[in-house]
Amino acid sequence: MRQLLLLRHAKTEKDAPTGKDRDRRLDERGWSDAAGIGTYLTEQDLLPDHAFVSTAVRARQTWDGISDAWPKKAKIGIDHLDELYAADAGGLLGIIQAAAGDNPQRLLVIAHNPGLHELALALVASGSSKARQALLDNLPTSGLTVIDFATDDWGDVSFRRGRLERFVSPRLLKEASGGE
Repeated sequence: MRQLLLLRHAKTEKDAPTGKDRDRRLDERGWSDAAGIGTYLTEQDLLPDHAFVSTAVRARQTWDGISDAWPKKAKIGIDHLDELYAADAGGLLGIIQAAAGDNPQRLLVIAHNPGLHELALALVASGSSKARQALLDNLPTSGLTVIDFATDDWGDVSFRRGRLERFVSPRLLKEASGGE
């Protein structure tokens, strides 16, 4: 089995000081949400073996925010990939299928909408109907999908072959803990 974690970058400032979209940084809520997702991944024993992270500032900062919450002994490989920035669902799938070289059991991808949301929807063929409906509605900032594939080869991962194991967001985590 292979497990794919798709994480949309955390909440950002509206505009970067440089005026370039790639340079937008996390805002205060973004840093908080990223830390919360990082803690969730630790508590749920969902730390990845490897991560592909967009080179956009907000994606790299999201990585920093989530990984700061992990045990210091965690050894996770990471590649920062330019091609994740504006990738569509097909492009993202190709990047994931190329993970066969490292062959991680659990792979994390931190990237951007609309491509990441479209990919999640295209990969999922089964899973919790409630989680699937929530994912269909939106993949918000810091939204995390966990998708299982009944294969031992990333090259075999394809559209409509995954099972949505879970879908979480900072808002859903707050609701589940009794917060607002």
